[in-house]
Amino acid sequence: MLKKRRQLFELLFMVADLLVITIAWLVAYWLRFEVDIIPVEKGTPDVQHYLNMLFFIWLIWAFVFRKMGLYRAMRGVRRGREIWLLINANALSVLLLISITYLFREKSVPFSRLVFLFFVITATLFTIIERSCLRSMLREIRRRGYNLRYLLLVGAGQIAGDIASRIRNNGELGIQLVGCLSKTGHETVGPNGMPIIGSYADLGKVLKEMDIDQVVVALPLEDNVELPSIMKITRQTLVDVKIIPDLYKFISLGGSIGEFEGLPIISLQESPLEGLNLFIKRIFDIVFATIALVILCIPMLLIAFLVFISSKGSILFKQERVSYDGTHFKIYKFRTMVENAEQKGPGWTTKNDARVTKVGRFLRSTSLDELPQLFNVLKGDMSLVGPRPERPVYIQEFREEIPRYYLRHKVPAGMTGWAQVNGWRGDTSIDKRIEFDLYYIENWTIWLDLKILMLTLIHGFKNTNAY
Repeated sequence: MLKKRRQLFELLFMVADLLVITIAWLVAYWLRFEVDIIPVEKGTPDVQHYLNMLFFIWLIWAFVFRKMGLYRAMRGVRRGREIWLLINANALSVLLLISITYLFREKSVPFSRLVFLFFVITATLFTIIERSCLRSMLREIRRRGYNLRYLLLVGAGQIAGDIASRIRNNGELGIQLVGCLSKTGHETVGPNGMPIIGSYADLGKVLKEMDIDQVVVALPLEDNVELPSIMKITRQTLVDVKIIPDLYKFISLGGSIGEFEGLPIISLQESPLEGLNLFIKRIFDIVFATIALVILCIPMLLIAFLVFISSKGSILFKQERVSYDGTHFKIYKFRTMVENAEQKGPGWTTKNDARVTKVGRFLRSTSLDELPQLFNVLKGDMSLVGPRPERPVYIQEFREEIPRYYLRHKVPAGMTGWAQVNGWRGDTSIDKRIEFDLYYIENWTIWLDLKILMLTLIHGFKNTNAY
């Protein structure tokens, strides 16, 4: 829910930004050629000549604004910081636009340099006004009790009391403090009137029973020994986790640390694929999945025909899996088993499994049954590269037995991954697969994705562990 809400507001801000940028571009043209602030000596160019640049303007501004972090959540970020980012983002965008216009310029109708000057001024001014209006509107909505995020404090010392006071004094942040946990849970009221709703040991229970969006761990120094057990509990959830250490009075000049309303803060369990990185990965997936489908369309049609004539049942097999941020989706595969193979319940495929068809056995051993997942990639259910998606029925078991297992869902699931190209696929060690998946998550780059795809092609699709 929190992820979907965040995406909705990102879309709202992007649409609003591009709308006012479009208006600013038209106003810049109008100021130059219609208002006659400076006499026009070479005639007025057709406005269509400038309208043709809008597509490039939208792409550049969306790219730069995302790159500059202007579509990240900004609750608690001072307005002056956002204005400074807008000034820099608009200036950089105009410079990129000028470069583009030199590639598409027409000698008979060159672009006016004064239009660019007016544009950078109007674009900056309009986006600052637009963002200020949107932020004011959102703050007012939050003051009225809407669009709230529910926060749980773990800790009942002075630093937790400071956080509670800042939240109460800044209703426009839209953060609702549901309470805090103390070491014993025997108290009912903590510092600055915070309600104490349990002990550290109750964290798992509270997260299950209450709708919590974010956990802030603010332990007193003497309770830091409890941190490992608290972190162990939070790893089993997808809730955002942040730590505000009881050390800020010792921080000296030159320290590098985030802040929450003036307090230093260390972020934990946030996806490495955010903003520009997630956008680049999505474009990468769309381009390469489309190319792959064009190249493989004939082989896929042949496989579909073989599945159709080999046994009774549908050509495609759909199964529920879990991907990015814990979202569920239907994964597509070519059917490799007889119809109603799981009528007695889900279970692992075993060696010489009688449910697997002859064609299916070949498809499994070559991983060709996975090709329809290219459509999942285009839909956005999963990525070309990432941890392999697992079935919900097994996830509950794995998350309880394997430390950090659930962190795999902090990135989109993939058709292939770092674990798979290193031999950990099929009936192999779950622990090793998790180890390699987490390495991928912690070290992700677009170049690593390319490397994994190349290794997948070089090593082939042969899967000796598939039954």
